[in-house]
Amino acid sequence: MSLSISKILTMTPSDEVVSVNGWVRTKRSSKNVSFVALNDGSTIRNLQLVVDTEKGYEGVTEEVMTQVTTGASISASGKLVASQGSGQAVELLCEKITVIGIADPDEYPLQPKKHSLEFLREIGHLRFRTNVFGAILRVRHALTFAIHKFFNDRGFFNIHTPIITGSDCEGAGEMFRVTTLPDQNPPLTDDGHVDFSKDFFGKATNLTVSGQLEAELAATALSKVYTFGPTFRAENSNTSRHLAEFWMIEPEVAFADIKDNMDLAEEFLKYLIGYALENCVDDMEFLSKRYAEEEKLKPQAERDEMSLIEKLEFVRKNSFERVTYTQAIEILMNCPMNKKKKFQYPVERWGIDLQSEHERYLVEKHFKKPVIVTDYPKECKAFYMRANTDGKTVAAMDILVPGVGEIIGGSQREERYEQLKQRAEEFKIPQESIWWYLDIRKFGSVVHSGFGLGFERLLMFVTGMGNVRDVSPFPRTPKTAEF
Repeated sequence: MSLSISKILTMTPSDEVVSVNGWVRTKRSSKNVSFVALNDGSTIRNLQLVVDTEKGYEGVTEEVMTQVTTGASISASGKLVASQGSGQAVELLCEKITVIGIADPDEYPLQPKKHSLEFLREIGHLRFRTNVFGAILRVRHALTFAIHKFFNDRGFFNIHTPIITGSDCEGAGEMFRVTTLPDQNPPLTDDGHVDFSKDFFGKATNLTVSGQLEAELAATALSKVYTFGPTFRAENSNTSRHLAEFWMIEPEVAFADIKDNMDLAEEFLKYLIGYALENCVDDMEFLSKRYAEEEKLKPQAERDEMSLIEKLEFVRKNSFERVTYTQAIEILMNCPMNKKKKFQYPVERWGIDLQSEHERYLVEKHFKKPVIVTDYPKECKAFYMRANTDGKTVAAMDILVPGVGEIIGGSQREERYEQLKQRAEEFKIPQESIWWYLDIRKFGSVVHSGFGLGFERLLMFVTGMGNVRDVSPFPRTPKTAEF
């Protein structure tokens, strides 16, 4: 049985024959000896194969070696020996090579050189084989595991919430319709509208934008739950921060107020960062070097003052500063950036939405640590957030980090029936579409809280990638659904 390259690279030289499978990254030849860099995706590091066609090994011939080109898949076996070169402790002295799948060097687009991310998006079916995307996907896997481990270790239960829903959690209306009605001549009501009573579910349904509302139902029985699944927004946005399909982590906790919510979110974010730094060492070192190279290409004023690893440690090791929205607005209105009109969006009054530049100023310039902003104006936030006693704000919280701004958003949920019903009416959300959500406020309602963390937004922060399309295996954006 073949071994993974990640396993082989931890072994010591021996007379035992080992086998390995993988894809050729590079091949260089000198007289009768070839050096092949092989990678199988288990690690960012390659295994060097030493192939000497004059050694007399029956399984190593010049004819075979002509097919060992960049991109080809091969199986190799031989003995591990101490490496004569730098960069690796061991290398494989090949006794047999089998070419599994050839790759025409004239057609294979991933030649051993640096390719732009834009070019790699055009060949999304092959970009997984590059160092950068291999590293990102291994980090993505590690953080997926870490998310489940964090919540499991703290007594949370994972809930699979609906992907197809009849409700709009945010009240935004930018949702993908799910229907089995014909696109030509659908059934109509007497007033000329599409008759969704004839649809599969007997009503209009959409792809979900959040599992939060359903998770709240489970939290009122199991106390501590979380969802981790795909969500969808039909927002016609082509920015570097938006996807039409993305994954969300959304815990909901009964008997927890806004302070408990902030404590959990801070602990969660620090845990995930720590997990990546401790368990993806090679990949994080590679991504940090890549981040530094990318920063050098930017104008001096736009460069990040911290390396990727430093930025992550900055968040991991600092206690998060907690300020109210009102305090944040006062800081921003009186800061030099605002007074000198250097913000793209001037801060002129209480009640405005904080932009990314404002959030980053609070983190990077003013407090010089991660920040949690609380108690936002109720007009800025969703209907389900608990109203504060001042009548103007809600018990909301956003976590802000360097380089990104907001990374987590959450709130204490409105547990009072009449207040929630009134807020839904203000948002023009039909009561019949959320009757079940209102209902749990009538039967044993409790103070409860939760937050949402966009998985791809987290991955952008942890890996240092500047475009969300590059942390999703198969990104969905306007006019793009290739796979």
